[in-house]
Amino acid sequence: MLKFPERELAGWGRFPRQNCRVARAEKARELRELARDAPFPSLLARGLGRAYGDAALNENCGVVLTEKLDRFLDFDAQSGILCAEAGVSFALIAQTLAPRGWFLPVVPGTKWITLGGAIAADVHGKNHHLDGSLSQFLESLELVLASGEILSCSRAQNPEAFWATIGGMGLTGIIASAKLQLVRIETASVRVSQRQTRDLDETLSILQADEPFQYSVAWLDCLGSGSDLGRSVVMRGNHVLAKENEGAPLETLAPDAAKTRAKKIPLDFPDFALTPLTVRAFNAAYYNAHPTGEKIEDFETFFWPLDAIGDWNRIYGARGFIQYQCILPFETAREGLKELLETVSGSNRAAFLGVLKKYGAADAAPLGFAMPGFGLALDVPAASGIRPFAAQLDAITLRFGGRVYLAKDATLSPQSARVMYPRMSEFERVKAQLDPNNRFQSSLSRRLGIGTFS
Repeated sequence: MLKFPERELAGWGRFPRQNCRVARAEKARELRELARDAPFPSLLARGLGRAYGDAALNENCGVVLTEKLDRFLDFDAQSGILCAEAGVSFALIAQTLAPRGWFLPVVPGTKWITLGGAIAADVHGKNHHLDGSLSQFLESLELVLASGEILSCSRAQNPEAFWATIGGMGLTGIIASAKLQLVRIETASVRVSQRQTRDLDETLSILQADEPFQYSVAWLDCLGSGSDLGRSVVMRGNHVLAKENEGAPLETLAPDAAKTRAKKIPLDFPDFALTPLTVRAFNAAYYNAHPTGEKIEDFETFFWPLDAIGDWNRIYGARGFIQYQCILPFETAREGLKELLETVSGSNRAAFLGVLKKYGAADAAPLGFAMPGFGLALDVPAASGIRPFAAQLDAITLRFGGRVYLAKDATLSPQSARVMYPRMSEFERVKAQLDPNNRFQSSLSRRLGIGTFS
């Protein structure tokens, strides 16, 4: 008999926390058994739990942990195509294959996500303005349906299921494995151009400039106001080539040795540790510690600076936090971002440094997040009144034609979600075909009414 002990789960934001019934799959056949026989009306796969809100929660129902399904199934060293189980982490892919000259094609802000979770959220990184989201590099995937059947999906085979599963937040089935195209690198280093900006206009101007940088991001002071509104440190970079004789050789990477363990936050910070005063001081110190200039960094430092601090989410205390991540089209981005930042800085909420990025082509998936424009991500403690405050930000995002990223969301309303994602009914049509009994659900899908087929 399948056992699903009760366990409290949360996303990376630790808000909300919910009781779920949890089972762990360690073999591919167990995924099929769980999908078919789990004694709950609904089920959801969960990787490493790095979705911020309730996207990887299924309150009082079944959650299948997949992180033990982390085997490499095949790797073509000539083409760079990796076939792996869905529980493989980006950390393991980088650790194993970067020393061989192959790297992740899309690099989000943490390496502690699984391949399956990355596909379900169609993750994006600092190179979206050139290369798009992860879906651009996805060759195929194997999807476990509620019947236990495995459906092979690609652009040519079951294409509607393929695109609905990408960015589909786990609601079409359980991703068992996938083939991903990796990209070549010649050294273990990134050449970084770092530039301080005075305000939002200068920040956007630099990000918008058509300069030859593969990676681009701005760390933004969310509490800046007046003439300092939108002041940032813009960081742009390219992989160092071997012929430049400056990057660390790939041989310096150790594929068989774990990276030095990150220093961990040992306990939850008290709520009084984070106030607008202390966060303003931190943001000012961060800004001053990153002067304009150029440097060479190892790729871990450039791509995953927060991963150097284990359990950094405990800084926000037991109450947790939300990450508000939205995107606005180029035409309205300046005014929309200005209003969002003014609302945050004037709210008396201790919002840490935010992230501002330029996005390129729109995602092809029905629930794809990205569009040509600028995206803002900021962390806000989940203090009293956080839901109405987030709704206030949603109203601004909607007014300027933007949308919120579902993988980070914890507060969006179903009405707002349908306006932000006009292709949701297309997604629901495909889901109804793949999952006619709505077996695959999450707390997010019920909150937003996704898949109700109404």
